[in-house]
Amino acid sequence: MEYIPFNSRSLLHKYPFGAVKQGEKITFKVVLPRSLSCSGVELVIRKDSEGEKRFPFFWLSMEGAEEEWWCLDYIENETGLYFYHFDYATPWGRVSIKRNEGSLGTLSGGLNDFQLTVFEKDFSTPDWLKGKLIYQIFPDRFYSSGKEKKNVPSDRVMRTDWGGEPGWRPNERGEVLNNDFFGGDLEGIKEKLPYLKSLGVGCIYLNPIFEAQSNHRYDTSDYEKIDSVLGTEKDFSELCKEAEKNGISVVLDGVFSHTGDDSRYFNRKGRYDTVGAYQSKESPFYSWYFFWNWPYNYQCWWNFETLPEVNEENESFIDFIAGKNGFARRCIKAGARGFRLEVADELPDKFLYDFRKAVKSEKSDALILGEVWEDASNKCSYGARRRYLQGAQLDSVMNYPFSEAILAFIRSGVVEGFSEKIMTVLENYPKCVVDVLMNHIGTHDTMRAITALAGESCEGRDRSWQCGRFLSPEQYERGVKLLKLAAAIQYTLPGVPSLYYGDEAGMQGYKDPFNRVCYPWGNENKELISYYQKLGKIRKDCLCLKDGTFKTVSEMLSCLAFERKGKKDKLLVIINRNEHEIDYYLPEEWKTGKSLLGGTAEDGKVHLDALSAVILKTEVTEK
Repeated sequence: MEYIPFNSRSLLHKYPFGAVKQGEKITFKVVLPRSLSCSGVELVIRKDSEGEKRFPFFWLSMEGAEEEWWCLDYIENETGLYFYHFDYATPWGRVSIKRNEGSLGTLSGGLNDFQLTVFEKDFSTPDWLKGKLIYQIFPDRFYSSGKEKKNVPSDRVMRTDWGGEPGWRPNERGEVLNNDFFGGDLEGIKEKLPYLKSLGVGCIYLNPIFEAQSNHRYDTSDYEKIDSVLGTEKDFSELCKEAEKNGISVVLDGVFSHTGDDSRYFNRKGRYDTVGAYQSKESPFYSWYFFWNWPYNYQCWWNFETLPEVNEENESFIDFIAGKNGFARRCIKAGARGFRLEVADELPDKFLYDFRKAVKSEKSDALILGEVWEDASNKCSYGARRRYLQGAQLDSVMNYPFSEAILAFIRSGVVEGFSEKIMTVLENYPKCVVDVLMNHIGTHDTMRAITALAGESCEGRDRSWQCGRFLSPEQYERGVKLLKLAAAIQYTLPGVPSLYYGDEAGMQGYKDPFNRVCYPWGNENKELISYYQKLGKIRKDCLCLKDGTFKTVSEMLSCLAFERKGKKDKLLVIINRNEHEIDYYLPEEWKTGKSLLGGTAEDGKVHLDALSAVILKTEVTEK
């Protein structure tokens, strides 16, 4: 067995666990074999790409006759991303303790430094979201109040076949316009608040609601006007007020990396009475955009010419969005509790700093959540290391690493390595960030969860293949079981689960736009909804899911077990991904645990059917 001189996730070797506040003392301890005749140990640490600094350990004690412990108390006063390892001196030379994978150091041969995130000492995240459930709504497809839509542009196609296949085929010019609307509206969402409350929802995240020419509304046309199909600012404020009465907050999508070309600001098609950047270099919006050869050649978001990219460091644009009378403050005043920022990794530091100041000055506990697909603690974009989670930009992020870990395990049954993916995030992110992570398994940008789990892969297959393709009855029946397993994990991991509208009803669909169909009111999978309501109640009743610790109990042979522990209660979550039933033998402390989901504990074990989950609860006895 390989000797382990340091484990960054063990409190014996590093205290406290994970990311630390600036000025917070860190105690490092390294244990070495006495036979190495070590004469000294040093911490070797650098701030990102800066030069290394060295700090000597002191000899602490012997552990038996074979091991000796070395110790160092270290304080870092500057926020940032740090990388470290240890050097120890022997009669045969100096050797480094680094890691190969995970958190374990090696006496020699390790290739990687350990990571340390240092964040602002007064950094905190909104308490109101902790322990709650997010429900993501694609507004056009959730529910229509049936009210007459007024002032609808004539080039929109208003559908009357709720639940029909969304338009996706190119027109005669080869354009996919996304201009078909089913008429979901803000009043409709308000009418369904009792249903959302029954699921345990504590936060609604709305995809864009401001005027745009497409049904997804990521091509903003007017930041100062709610889209006419959805309603008015009054409708939005009333929704927020009624939601708050039901213990639900509303978060908006902030789309600032680009606007639409058919917008008040660019005005390529002359729809608006303003002078857009496309029309004149004298336009007040000209400096918002990047032109190579005005007006025809301009920088676009991912080369979509309908989405001209914005210069987010332009003072005029920043003032418009984050100024004293800007868009962000107006949204908060109208009732929004925060924002999810579209492609946050494409927004520069300056914009994020100013945006946070504006939002937090208007409402100190407003949420700022970013779309970042990778590990947000060490992400690089546009040639620079990003600082999203160090206290001056985002509160938290969409948690794609957790999503990928859950879906991969439930699809394949391979559990080994699952906890490493979870622990990497928990170690790298500040605890306050972890508590409000957006833990999704499906969004408007991904396949429907049940399709991703039980359907054929659509990689390399175009929309004509994806169109109208659904699970067979056998696949669907199995998919329901797999979705329940995935949801049980999603609802009990650290962070806040995010439910994409209709997943709880068993909605299927491959990629955009087939993952954005209308909610099947009257044709829901009642069994699934009941299951999600039970998970919602578990989240509400179990305080440890708000900010409790996470510990893997076991992960092998397609079975995962982990524990969440808080100050007053703790949960044991057991997932049997096997195609056969099993008996799971319980640790001593769990032999009398109360079953909240699945089988009960008897004779020191709990029985799990094939593809099933068990959640046990017990109280924490303070010593």
